[in-house]
Amino acid sequence: MSDEKAETDLTRPRDLVGYGRHIPRVTWPDQAKVAVNFVVNYEEGSEHYERLGDRSTDGMAELNWYLPAPHRDFAMEAVYEYGSRAGIWRLLNIFGDYSVPVTFFATGKALELNREVAAAIGELGHEPCSHGYRWSEPWHMTREEEAEQIRRAIESIRETTGTRPVGWYWRYSSTPWTRELLADEGGFLYDSETYNDDLPYFTEVSGRRHLVIPYTQTYNDTRFTVAEGGFGSPTDFFDYMRRGLDELHLEGQRGFPKMMTIGLHARLAGQAGRANAVREFIEYALDKGDVWFARRDAIATWWIEHSAEWL
Repeated sequence: MSDEKAETDLTRPRDLVGYGRHIPRVTWPDQAKVAVNFVVNYEEGSEHYERLGDRSTDGMAELNWYLPAPHRDFAMEAVYEYGSRAGIWRLLNIFGDYSVPVTFFATGKALELNREVAAAIGELGHEPCSHGYRWSEPWHMTREEEAEQIRRAIESIRETTGTRPVGWYWRYSSTPWTRELLADEGGFLYDSETYNDDLPYFTEVSGRRHLVIPYTQTYNDTRFTVAEGGFGSPTDFFDYMRRGLDELHLEGQRGFPKMMTIGLHARLAGQAGRANAVREFIEYALDKGDVWFARRDAIATWWIEHSAEWL
């Protein structure tokens, strides 16, 4: 580890306590018991590809195998193309059927390669959140290189969607200074560079208050590609999401409303059988009631404006 990284590591200690016993009695809009946020990871065309000079080719693409460079892997490419050609529109149609606003963890490169999707994000009332410019590995970057990648992603997403992203989430682990760079850049409401809570929370970055909205690898369709401990079928996916919502809803009824994030990918959940599980979950949540479907930036704004009432 470089001296720069070793020194910065000390400024971002782990927090294993969080809210502890003092869980806030959050008040969501309309007294909702759970705030549900769908995240669509839109990455098609920006994935790792050894043939294009990356260290490896992505293998989490339905097939779980790939051809090494210099061979062109048409099979792997086709899985990603399905996401941008068909899967994304199926998901957007489902969200439109129920007027559910969602957040896009979008890479700038993917939006540049499919400007129809970029336009639809704004036209349909969804949120573009920066997922980097490509599938970058920030821990290999210097501080200056990471800062430049952040700026490049911001400008790319602003240009393609017409909206500057106010949230950030690297595909991989962030660096010790990612939050400092986001704070220095300005214009961000939140980052989602962690998986450590069921609620947003404030932390201090460079002497300033900074909001963190945790993401999830639990209620996430990538588990369809995991051999052990993953989702065997869309029924498993729906059942797991339903169980999560039921328990969080019960906690909300007891006075401690929570947040639930569901992570999707157009090439995975965009397949018809899996998309049907997403539709079934939305209908289940609507029938259950007291659920606030919200974009991440809406959750951030609400938390910033109202959290003094419960923190």
